[in-house]
Amino acid sequence: MRLLRSSAVVGLFTMVSRILGFVREIMFAAFIGPGSVLDAFLQAFQFPNLFRRIFAEGAFNSAFVPLYTERLEGDGQDEAREFARQVASVLFTAMLVLVVAAQLAMPWLMVFLGPGFVGQPEIFETAVLFTQITMPYLLMMSLSAMFSGVLNAHGKFAVAAAAPVLLNLTLIGIMFFSELRGRELSYYLTWGITLSGVIQLAWIYAAMQRLGIGLALRLPRLTPGVRKLIVLGIPGAVAAGVTQINILVTSAIATNQASARSWLYFADRLYQLPLGVVGIAMGVVLLPTLSARLRNGDDEGASNAMNRAVEISMALTLPAAAALLAMPEFLVGALFERARFDSNDTIMVARALVPFALGLPAFVLVKVLAPGFFARQDTMTPMKFATVSVVVNLALGLALFSTPLRYVGLAIATAIAGWVNTLLLAWTLHRRDVFKPDARLMSRFPRILAAAIIMGLALRAAQYYSLELTQLFFGVPLLAVIAVSAAGAVVYGIAAIVTGALRISDVTSSLKRS
Repeated sequence: MRLLRSSAVVGLFTMVSRILGFVREIMFAAFIGPGSVLDAFLQAFQFPNLFRRIFAEGAFNSAFVPLYTERLEGDGQDEAREFARQVASVLFTAMLVLVVAAQLAMPWLMVFLGPGFVGQPEIFETAVLFTQITMPYLLMMSLSAMFSGVLNAHGKFAVAAAAPVLLNLTLIGIMFFSELRGRELSYYLTWGITLSGVIQLAWIYAAMQRLGIGLALRLPRLTPGVRKLIVLGIPGAVAAGVTQINILVTSAIATNQASARSWLYFADRLYQLPLGVVGIAMGVVLLPTLSARLRNGDDEGASNAMNRAVEISMALTLPAAAALLAMPEFLVGALFERARFDSNDTIMVARALVPFALGLPAFVLVKVLAPGFFARQDTMTPMKFATVSVVVNLALGLALFSTPLRYVGLAIATAIAGWVNTLLLAWTLHRRDVFKPDARLMSRFPRILAAAIIMGLALRAAQYYSLELTQLFFGVPLLAVIAVSAAGAVVYGIAAIVTGALRISDVTSSLKRS
């Protein structure tokens, strides 16, 4: 139950962050709108943000946390703190060099990051400038991720989980108090991204100080511990960040179609809510849990934790995927359609959302299954599978983008690549006798799927009557979607109890423990 409670804490703060993220995206759509300016801004936002997600959402910690936990439980807090100081010094130096080099090389890097901008000199220059401004965010987030790993290893998950809220509040504040629109507003938002990185780093470091773990930077040295971290960390970063790498690939290809970059971004934001609340939260908490149990020789406990993580994540993810599949236009229109975001944009975003929804369970399972390797200090195997996934995504994306599917083909390629990665991870864990679905999981999974399908059918009917439902809620689509989503959750809960996917005893026992 510690796994569930800790995941709930991380999930709660992640949900707050994602809800504020929705507010941010709604304001992006209204104040900037899909088009070349937003495409350039999103490219500048995504490149350093890619590294934030790779580091802060588990990839760096996939290597750091087991090594730190090993020292913390074996050698004591002083040795663990010294190791953390060594890592922080090397990480700061490496990221500083990377940031400066990327800023200097950005005019050439942008040819690969946004090939569609090359034929538009003004947009190309804007994308280069915006990305140069946002690159220091990478340095701040790298250190924040390492400090978050220290806090997670000590069982303190809330502070790190709450940090992304500060990014959203910063950007929302800039848009709320500014009268600027379009390119001028985007310019200030790029500075806001970097500012938010400073704020997040200060927030997390203050929490470490309160815990009594002060880390002072020193001259970087490649000690044996740091070398081991690098050997484990680079493959882990590739493996755990594969979904974001695939999105970067598809986004680069999408710049060759007008507004496609923006359409894919808004579709991506919708499925990122359940991915963040469920998959990332579960993965962040599962890794230190598995590491501790394996170190104590509790293989059975580790296997049980994996089974429960899969069960819980699917119980929360499958209904979310069903909702995105059942009423994509209703959701997109209610959330984004206003001001500079019109009905055509709604249709285009909804088309991309459908394949993303089909890939959502795979994206979540990658976050849950990968810690099974990372906790055993095996980062090479997930990296190999991640590489296969990226190749599949690139090949399929290029092939489908050249068909009438265009940008929708990129979403399809990303979903298929996610399932390829998931199946490879699951098959290898099973073959190594590390993870085998137990009787409870095998019994409940089809019941969970059935309950999600029942809910999806009910929501599909709601999309059919979306106009009438909107009128019922005072002509406000957002209120109608919220009400329908709440009703869908009730339908899912009832269906889960009827099918046996969820037992009333589970609910009552959870309430008693709470």
